[in-house]
Amino acid sequence: MSGEMLLLPIILSVMISFVPIQTSYGQHLAEETCTIQILVPGLKGEPGEKGEKGAPGRPGRVGPPGEIGQPGLKGQKGIMGHYGKMGPSGMKGLKGDIGDPGPRGPNGDPGVPCECTPIRKMIGEMDILVAQLSSELKFIKNALPSPAAVAGIKETDSKVYLLVKEEKRYSDAEVYCRTRGGHLAMPKDEGANTAIAGYISEAGLSRIYIGIHDLDHEGVFTYVDRSPMTTFSRWRKGEPNNAYDDEDCAEMVASGEWTDVACHPTMYFVCEFDKDGV
Repeated sequence: MSGEMLLLPIILSVMISFVPIQTSYGQHLAEETCTIQILVPGLKGEPGEKGEKGAPGRPGRVGPPGEIGQPGLKGQKGIMGHYGKMGPSGMKGLKGDIGDPGPRGPNGDPGVPCECTPIRKMIGEMDILVAQLSSELKFIKNALPSPAAVAGIKETDSKVYLLVKEEKRYSDAEVYCRTRGGHLAMPKDEGANTAIAGYISEAGLSRIYIGIHDLDHEGVFTYVDRSPMTTFSRWRKGEPNNAYDDEDCAEMVASGEWTDVACHPTMYFVCEFDKDGV
């Protein structure tokens, strides 16, 4: 039997015959014959040839992200890049020490005759002024580690005052002045008090420590050099009041008035030096 014959379905015919049936009324039903055809699949045929490749299907859904991989090996160091732009200039350094004097130059040509007395007098006055300025500069360098901390110099007939712009507690401020040959400022007359008050105003400050306290005996204020306050004072009205039982030192405000204050806060202060010692 060929493959084509195997593909044909097999038809089975079933004939059903109906015999006559006599009813209760004596009637006979007609005889009927019915034929039913049933299709039965044939035998499986041989495999056919492979068909052509179909069109690609739709892309599937995106899968979940994979686990983080292990870090790779460190790469080799790259070559040096280009030099960057030159940065801004730094701050100007401190002036160096004066060098050794150079060799003496040749003698100049002789000058023309003149009346030199006025010139010599002027030169003498300039020498005195230069010596005074040099002395003051040397004093400032010895008195303070940085001239930038000095807000100028104030003088009276017998005293030199320096405003120190470094905040310190009262005891530290006094030690600072003493180790440089002075004390905290002690205004013992109206002239000294006015000079110090003007110093505070010119520096744009509101108050500074001065050398007055009652640390040795409560309520009895004295100067830091142990001299008593018997002839001069400029206490503000209602002062000293020892508020909170903790005001044993003194400050001067820009108006020239004094108030008692605690000794532990830090603030600027004025050092006082004898003019003969400068």
